[in-house]
Amino acid sequence: MHVFVTGGSGLTGPAVVTELIAAGHTVTGLARSDASAARLESLGATPHPGSLEDLDSLRTGAAAADAVLHMAFGGDFTDLEDMTRRDRTAIEALGQVLVGSGKPFVSTSGTLVMPAGRESTERDEPDAAGLAAFRIAGERACLDFAGHGVRASVVRLAPTVHGPGDHGFIAWLVDTARKTGQSAYVGDGANRWPAVHRLDAAVVFRLALEGAPAGSVLHATAENVPFRSIAETVGRGLGLPVVSLTPDEAAGHFVSPFIAKAYGLDAPVSSTLTRELLGWSPRHASLLDDVANGDYL
Repeated sequence: MHVFVTGGSGLTGPAVVTELIAAGHTVTGLARSDASAARLESLGATPHPGSLEDLDSLRTGAAAADAVLHMAFGGDFTDLEDMTRRDRTAIEALGQVLVGSGKPFVSTSGTLVMPAGRESTERDEPDAAGLAAFRIAGERACLDFAGHGVRASVVRLAPTVHGPGDHGFIAWLVDTARKTGQSAYVGDGANRWPAVHRLDAAVVFRLALEGAPAGSVLHATAENVPFRSIAETVGRGLGLPVVSLTPDEAAGHFVSPFIAKAYGLDAPVSSTLTRELLGWSPRHASLLDDVANGDYL
């Protein structure tokens, strides 16, 4: 297939582009800058100038492809309403040109949309009052196309997609430990944190494009790790004490109150249905192995 990809030059995107090309697909990637275009070309993809705000560029890219993969997401996290609007509008523009074609359209969300405190499956409803509720509108916008002749599906990524060069939740945890001289967790640290290796996540995206049925919701999660174990691995690697913080203490300790709340969230999810549907099995390093032996420390 010829796949049009948004977010192909981001953190997870290059692994996905590489996975697709290795499997024999060709890739055109949305490029909002010269640097993005150069990165895509280095991976063997063809750059397509544009941005999420340039809806005509999205429509043109999607119309010329056999499949569409939407991974790009970002903006000003102090304005979640605008981020949600931009994501939903981009998804609608991409999907509209695929109506009636039967072509695959895979969009990206996150497992933090799911209810906290219990292990959620792919069949459970997301939590409209949850930490990542702002991603739900994009999920629904994509899945709506499943009823209009599009093989639409959603991949929910674990909050930590780990691997070299990660600059997300775990990298922030390590940076905070270095700055404060202690590796911290919230409460008793028993809360479970979903994670998946970047290369394993890339396989989920490829398999979804190749065969996920219309309307599928997929969880790209390899494991649920007790947060205290993550903090202990960081502390051991940096030679720092490991401490427990109350939620109030955590709000001032970590990068932001939002990040502190995320670190204290018990957010386990199951990927059993995804594994059965796609024949997917994670094969790469676990989160704790990657923290201890990768480039985090």
